[in-house]
Amino acid sequence: MLLCKTILEKSPIHGIGVFAACDIPKGTVIWEFTDGFDQEISAGLIEGLPAPARDCILKYAYRKPDSDLYVHCADDTRFFNHSENPTITSTSVDGPDIAACDIRAGEELTIDYRSYDADWERKLRSF
Repeated sequence: MLLCKTILEKSPIHGIGVFAACDIPKGTVIWEFTDGFDQEISAGLIEGLPAPARDCILKYAYRKPDSDLYVHCADDTRFFNHSENPTITSTSVDGPDIAACDIRAGEELTIDYRSYDADWERKLRSF
């Protein structure tokens, strides 16, 4: 769940992005998995869903490394764009994710998909 105020806007990186609605100091927790809000879904369950639902989850959820579990965020976190010089650092697969630097209001929140998503290669090919 996002723990800071954000807005969605057109991204210069790709499609829609998540932008800081206020200044965020380095080290601030930006996101953490919130049980009952965010979901963990097994690959087997995803395979049994209708194609539109399956495609949506595979597009927006991340797959935990060495696991068949996908994490589907229930908020705008799904619009984080990838960067090799991200503004957010993923501390572990289950977070929390923290501000890697001081982030100014209006700056895009980005993360390195390679740090937490086992499907990062497939997602980056879609750019």
